[in-house]
Amino acid sequence: MKKITMMAMMAVATTTVFAQSDVVKNAKKLLDKGNVEEAIKAVQPALNEGSAEDKAAAWNLLSTAQYKKFSDIQGVKLENQLKQTNNPVDEPAMHQAAIASLEAALKCDEYDSQPNEKGKVKPKFRAENQKTYQNGRLQCINAGQYLYQEKDYAGAFKAFSLYVDSGDSPLFTGIDMSKDQYKNEVAYFASLSAYQAKDYDNVIKYAQIAAQDTAKAKDATEILVFSKRETMKTPQDTLEYISMLKDACQKFPEDTRYSAWIGDYYLNSNKTDELLKWAESEIAKNPGDKFGYTYKGEALRMTGKFDEAVECYKKAFEIDPTYIAAAYQAGVSLNSKAIELKDQLADKKTGKLTVENANKIKAILSDAKVYLEKVRELDPERKTVNWAYALYQMYYSLGDNEKASELESLVGGGN
Repeated sequence: MKKITMMAMMAVATTTVFAQSDVVKNAKKLLDKGNVEEAIKAVQPALNEGSAEDKAAAWNLLSTAQYKKFSDIQGVKLENQLKQTNNPVDEPAMHQAAIASLEAALKCDEYDSQPNEKGKVKPKFRAENQKTYQNGRLQCINAGQYLYQEKDYAGAFKAFSLYVDSGDSPLFTGIDMSKDQYKNEVAYFASLSAYQAKDYDNVIKYAQIAAQDTAKAKDATEILVFSKRETMKTPQDTLEYISMLKDACQKFPEDTRYSAWIGDYYLNSNKTDELLKWAESEIAKNPGDKFGYTYKGEALRMTGKFDEAVECYKKAFEIDPTYIAAAYQAGVSLNSKAIELKDQLADKKTGKLTVENANKIKAILSDAKVYLEKVRELDPERKTVNWAYALYQMYYSLGDNEKASELESLVGGGN
């Protein structure tokens, strides 16, 4: 009974091998006749059945069929361009076939490089696939660009990352792939696509590859920072984020955004002491740093030190006479100073000011007006700051009713 069972099992195994071989042969016949789609469908049952040799043959046939599909569609597209014709082109299918063909070739090589029954590794399809995909894999870049433009960010990531990863595949054993001039740049676009798809683990993975190229290091650092900022959850994440910003400041001092983002973090977190310390260190490194002076002013203003804050804002505006934020903060801080001083100097019973004290207040308000009017000149549409109410209040406090009335529509309209 045991012998009969073993014979039955061997018969089933033999039948399966023949069946697998027949599936691939039938798919190849369809492909040879130009029935590409039918060949792709026909080979599917053989992809994950049989021996490693059988699977390698099946995946190789699939790779060949998908590449033929890509080439046929690309041929129509090129003909249209050369002959100025308008034959239909299924561009999404063309790019998907380019991706699928390389994926199948890599899967083929995975099985093709496994030891045979004698324990030896003799890849059957590698040499031919190397010829096809050493340059053929460039089509993944075109596919990624197309999918990214179509806002299919997950698809774009798949294409770009496939290009990057395939260069390290055993498929290209014996070929020096270290001279790939596109790898780092494509890695950046893989990272960017992952960022758009909110796949932050892959953002980090591919941005780090991109950063190995000095030409892409700045772009890669930017996307790493963006990714970290959007995924912060723990205090440790926050520390890492600030550390990344500080590191970026040192590497790319010409890019002032990183400095500003550090200041924004401390400011929005109400970490006044840290903000002041950081701002002073930035000014010490670069006395011409307008952001350093502005954030120092913010730290001082938050602690009620209006005189010192105003001097910082004025310094920042002196460094950059188009820096709207500094001019605006100078104006509103002077106004706050005037209000505080008025409360201090007013008669405790009547609330009135002496002429001398009134002139002191007026002088401060006049100084504030200069800066707020400059803001209005630089930002007439109020796209950077909404200066309308602050300037209206200034005119009203100075008794300039005519100019105040000019702003009533802006203030009254809630704008």
